[in-house]
This record gives sequence, C-alpha cells and structure tokens, in this order.
Amino acid sequence: MKKLSVSLLAIAFAVSSVASASTSPVKTENVLNKEIKTLLKKPSFKIKKELTAQVTFTLNDKQEIVVLSVDSDSEVLESYIKDRLNYRKVNAQSDSEVKLFKIPVRLVEE
Repeated sequence: MKKLSVSLLAIAFAVSSVASASTSPVKTENVLNKEIKTLLKKPSFKIKKELTAQVTFTLNDKQEIVVLSVDSDSEVLESYIKDRLNYRKVNAQSDSEVKLFKIPVRLVEE
C-alpha cells in the first residue's frame, strides 16, 4: 500500500511538472511564428516550386533574431532567410529556459 501511494505521488508530480513546463514557451513560439511569417512575406525572387528550410535561431539580449543555421537545398532561400531575419528585432519575450528555436519554413508560389 505504501509503494502504491508513493508511486501515485511520483506520477502526480511528474504530470504537474510537465504541464507547468509547457505553458510559456508555446506563447513565445506562437508570437515568434507570426512575426517571422510577416518578415518573410513577399520574397524578391520568383518561386518556381515549393521551397522548404529548417531554421535554427536564438534571441539575443536586445530581442533580435540571430540565425544560427538554415538547412535547405536552395542557396537562394538560405540567403533570403538570413537577410530577412538576422538581427531583426521582435516583440516576443524569450524565456530564460528557451535558448534555441527551430522552425520549418515553406515558401510556395502564389
């Protein structure tokens, strides 16, 4: 009986810590996604086929995006993303826990 109550207490603690840990980064990521979408609107080049990339970035102390890497097959897309995002100030407040952000980027022909 004692083992059962200890196990239930451990499970309750684990569930509550996971639930509390996942609340604030989602808000930050949603705000960042919207701002990045705005920054990447209307590319200066023609899109012939769908272009995709995986962008890894962080926010510095001045709340600016610092692009760490762009994983894409297209060099044009890679330079476009770096040019449009690198050192652009955003309104999202980063949590001290979240250091790196990874977002998928997809550009399609309009």
